Amino acid sequence: MNWDRAILTDSGGFQVFSLSDLRNISEEGVKFKSHLDGSSHFISPEKSMAIQNNLGSDIMMAFDECVPYPADHTYTRLSMERTTRWAKRCMEAHKFPEKQGLFGIVQGGMYMDLREESAKQLVDMNFPGYAVGGLSVGEPAELMYDVLAYTTPFLPEDKPRYLMGVGTPDYLIEAVIRGIDMCDCVLPTRIARNGTALTSEGKVVVRNATYERDWTPLDSNCDCYTCKNYTRAYIRHLIKCGEILGARLLTIHNLRFLVRLMEDVRKAIENDELLKFRNDFYSKYYKT
Repeated sequence: MNWDRAILTDSGGFQVFSLSDLRNISEEGVKFKSHLDGSSHFISPEKSMAIQNNLGSDIMMAFDECVPYPADHTYTRLSMERTTRWAKRCMEAHKFPEKQGLFGIVQGGMYMDLREESAKQLVDMNFPGYAVGGLSVGEPAELMYDVLAYTTPFLPEDKPRYLMGVGTPDYLIEAVIRGIDMCDCVLPTRIARNGTALTSEGKVVVRNATYERDWTPLDSNCDCYTCKNYTRAYIRHLIKCGEILGARLLTIHNLRFLVRLMEDVRKAIENDELLKFRNDFYSKYYKT
């Protein structure tokens, strides 16, 4: 990969969730069919650990089941309990705990009692870090915030707390306010492929005709390579022509935008101004 920085790998749990019509979950693991060619495959906690051990990632995730929204309490409890049992199997199968940090994943759907139970069980297992999974799967934002605010206090403050699958600016800021240290999402690259840029004044859909002769950068407040060297008009031209360079330039910009957002969040925390920063950012980004 020629990447000399930290690497985090997922366990495959969310990928199994995304193949809901093509998989069968049992105590042993998950049988599923490829969405590409229909071939059959099987993954278990042990196999997930073996794959991640071989990849050599710095942070690896326990194998879990991501519960869909909505789901009833009975099903969610059974799923959460199985995820806890799988987490124990992952710890037992993990070959290089001194080199690779294995995170447990808190599940429990939208039920506070199950979230608390899951978190406490995983903390008792003493993982190096903890992830909150099963959020941002279609539930209203306020419900996600409530579940997250309830869950994080049960996780140690001296270990990383990671919210999985969240990447919009508002979700990132709100997650930090509720005690989260790490987030991840495909959003900056996915919307780049569709011709959309994140900017300090909101999203810019650069593929739109209004930018055909716009010779300004994507964001005049941005210091990324793309904004220093290319205009909205040229990037639009690349996107309309199907040139991969267009998606790459937008990806570079979107990643830098989010990295700088988190740099600003850290400064706001240091200055004890996080809530003020949130309000100021929202007023510009969402033009509220």
